[in-house]
Amino acid sequence: MTDRKGIPRREFLKTAVAIGGTAAFSACLGREEIDVPTGPDDLSSYPQRQHAWNEILPRDDHGNVVAPHHRVLLFLNLQENGPPTEPDRTTVETALEGVEHAYERSGDGLLVTMSYSPAYFDRFDSSLPESVDLPDPEALAPFEDPKLDTPDAVVHLASNHAQVVLGAEEALEGNEATLNGVEQPDAALTDVFEAVDRRTGFIGDGLPAENADVDGVPTDKVPDDAPLFMGFKSGFEKNQASEDRVTIQAGPFANGTTQHISNLRLNLDQWYNQDDRWQREAKMFCPYHAENDVIEGTGDNLGDSSKIDECDPADETAREMGVVGHSQKSVSAREDDQPIILRRDFDSTDDGHAGLHFLALQREISDFVKTREAMNGTDIAEQSAVGQRNNNGILQYIRTQHRGNYLVPPRSLRALPPATPRTDSTQEVANASS
Repeated sequence: MTDRKGIPRREFLKTAVAIGGTAAFSACLGREEIDVPTGPDDLSSYPQRQHAWNEILPRDDHGNVVAPHHRVLLFLNLQENGPPTEPDRTTVETALEGVEHAYERSGDGLLVTMSYSPAYFDRFDSSLPESVDLPDPEALAPFEDPKLDTPDAVVHLASNHAQVVLGAEEALEGNEATLNGVEQPDAALTDVFEAVDRRTGFIGDGLPAENADVDGVPTDKVPDDAPLFMGFKSGFEKNQASEDRVTIQAGPFANGTTQHISNLRLNLDQWYNQDDRWQREAKMFCPYHAENDVIEGTGDNLGDSSKIDECDPADETAREMGVVGHSQKSVSAREDDQPIILRRDFDSTDDGHAGLHFLALQREISDFVKTREAMNGTDIAEQSAVGQRNNNGILQYIRTQHRGNYLVPPRSLRALPPATPRTDSTQEVANASS
């Protein structure tokens, strides 16, 4: 759909989210006609797990969760040194509740999480409990040199509607007195924090093709129905950890999770202009899939699984064929034959370059590290003709720009939590919706 100014509607909305600000929000209000229900007056029924999104998101015909299309990541630092005060906590919680009253908790409404870095918890005299694995971020491959992100906090906003994430952002920054017809409180995150970075993106069928007019990706090569720049589906139900698997099970932060956010720069000219379809399938999935025409189009025919169990062992394939698949390598990071991280990543055109914000949830950051080490394929490269990057999954097309680790506390502790909350340290998780 093209508006009267000749700008495709979805391209305009993506651009508005990328630009941000009051003007972009107002422009979306004028061009995106939506009817989003408001949130409840009483928010006590909301789950303790901030990351409990799957039950309220739609699913496709195969049972795969359909991720919200538009995303904003707000990186924040506290304005004051030292531990936060109770009035600070009240301000943060009030601001978050304001946008939750304005928009229902859903994919068409608003989904939001608030997370905290190791640097934030360093301001306390006490340490995080042993039930929380949250080390400082570090480079996770011998060939990368990322900037290590250390903001105090990150807010993740997600919705199918651009105006919702923009409206929530503006309200959280104290720039909207009324949101979706709901009066906003006299409290803003920016009363306590200062914004230090802002990252945006999108995911969904057709969005990458419509927004491929940036560096790093050929404008006419991304499939029209692909949900991601690299042309294939992701987030298959059976290739994702469950929300239960990534939830912290005990201690004061039970019902929370840990989060890793990487900013990856994509360079896909060779991917589309030199590699043929066989090579792309072999590198993304495995050579078996490419040899046997397992994948049709973007991979919707695969159903709820990438069918990676049909692939030969990665080291065997590497020795025999000189190439190994990205998904194929991930098998070695499973536990009890199940994935251990839950991906909620999305594409981006921040800074005018194709990228990916790889956002992963896991019970412990060590689970992400284990998965990343499998993706590196270092042992495979040492034992075969596969290079450390070339023909080693999709490593040659990606450069890691940033890495950061965060704790997503339970809802009751999402507003500036202490390192050792005054709760029963033996608390156990009751159920997925607690």
